[in-house]
Formats: sequence, C-alpha cells, structure tokens
Amino acid sequence: MLEQLQALEGRIHQLLERWQALRAENLRLRQQVVALENDNKLLNERLAEARARLAALYERLPD
Repeated sequence: MLEQLQALEGRIHQLLERWQALRAENLRLRQQVVALENDNKLLNERLAEARARLAALYERLPD
C-alpha cells in the first residue's frame, strides 16, 4: 500500500512538472505569436506602401 502511494506521488509529481513545462511553453508560444503577428502587420504595411509607390510610378510612365 505504501509503495502504491509512493508510486502515485511520483506520478503526480511528474504530472505537475509536465504541466508547468507545458504552461511555460504555451506562454512562450503565445508571445511568439504576438511578435509574429506584429511582424506580419508591419510587412503588410510595407507591402502596401511599395504597391502604392509602384502604382504612382506606373502612372508616370509615358503612354
């Protein structure tokens, strides 16, 4: 009986360690998603600016 309780305690301890590791990884991944979304937004803005410049250049081309 004592061995079973000790085994259960060990499994619970492993479960808690794994939960903490997953929680930390989840936080890191959420932060990474936010950073990537910000990068994506910036790149889309730069792309829109480049498109506008190209459109303006195209309009200045002689027929």
